Amino acid sequence: MSPSRTQSRTQIAIVGAGPAGLMLSHLLAHVGIDSVAVDLRGRGEIEETHRAGILEQDSVDLLVDTGVSDRVHRDGHRHDGIELAFGGGGHRIDFQGLVGASTQLYPQTDVFVDLADARQRDGGDVRFAVTDVSVDDLTTDAPVLRFTDAHGIDHEIRADFLVGADGSRSLCRHEMPAAERRQYFREYPFAWFGILAEAPPSAPELIYNHSPRGFALISQRTETLQRMYFQCDPAENVDDWTEDRIWEELQARLGANGYRLMEGPITAKTVLPFRSFVQEPMYHGRLVLAGDAAHTVPPTGAKGLNLALADVRVLAEELERALAADDTAPLATYSERALARVWKAQHFSYWMTTMLHTLPDATPFDVRRQEGELAAVTGSIAGSTYLAAAYTGWSGR
Repeated sequence: MSPSRTQSRTQIAIVGAGPAGLMLSHLLAHVGIDSVAVDLRGRGEIEETHRAGILEQDSVDLLVDTGVSDRVHRDGHRHDGIELAFGGGGHRIDFQGLVGASTQLYPQTDVFVDLADARQRDGGDVRFAVTDVSVDDLTTDAPVLRFTDAHGIDHEIRADFLVGADGSRSLCRHEMPAAERRQYFREYPFAWFGILAEAPPSAPELIYNHSPRGFALISQRTETLQRMYFQCDPAENVDDWTEDRIWEELQARLGANGYRLMEGPITAKTVLPFRSFVQEPMYHGRLVLAGDAAHTVPPTGAKGLNLALADVRVLAEELERALAADDTAPLATYSERALARVWKAQHFSYWMTTMLHTLPDATPFDVRRQEGELAAVTGSIAGSTYLAAAYTGWSGR
């Protein structure tokens, strides 16, 4: 150990200060549990990473009821349904009418800002732009987090428990011995080409559009900035797509089902690959995983951020029990509880993805079969109710 390394102790050390890590720190503080959260990224870098956000009602309630912020109600947009477009027309799934629930359009960036502001307001110990992060002594009663802070000072923090909430490229995930973990993985043969466009909304709610040319999703951001996606090859080069070509492709896909999009200058372009991943169990010794560090889903079902928040809501409860008993058994309970929801969400995300996207080698039969499946879902109260309940998050379950 470096003689200049600063040593300290906390109850919970959290690697990752995105929405999952910050929400966990916030929830722990509510019950008097100390924590330190660190992140390789600077706060400004995270705020400038624009990501979409559809929040389930439970996620909205978690932000508001725990005192993070009520801005989600003021600046978010409530959606009471979605549109499934296929076979030449649109078919609305009425969330409120079917399951009495809604979703909230509220970008993940704003969720992060609200949580970061709340931790600063409440005196939380959050350190951004750190380097040289490592964890050790995971099976002892004093696991350790080491890092160098933004001022170049080396730190060693001993904790009762460590949490890896460090995203899909998780360092903590790889600290779990290979012999003691199971990893489930699927990579899809398509991606989303995503854009931000300066334009008014094209529709009041999200449109999930199926067409022989491939899937498209029409979302919103604000009254003047819109987010849209269309299915593409994972190796697609964004520089090969001019604005005219992008709009031509989107208009063709939506036009097949009777829609016309509002166009405007495109301010951002990106390609988002599709993967499904789960690691079981979500703990080892006194290290536990949460959010994308433990699982990722395709974005089709809008589950990623909501699963992360659901994880840490459960994890906060189980860590409180673990600290009270000085026992790791509640970590196993957390893993079981979280994974039950994760696999439900994996199924839903996979189902939505395969129902709406066109496979690279799809035949006309395959396309018409998908349209038959969509017709069965939209034409059935039972099918529509399942979609509505899953999309809005099995609220309270």
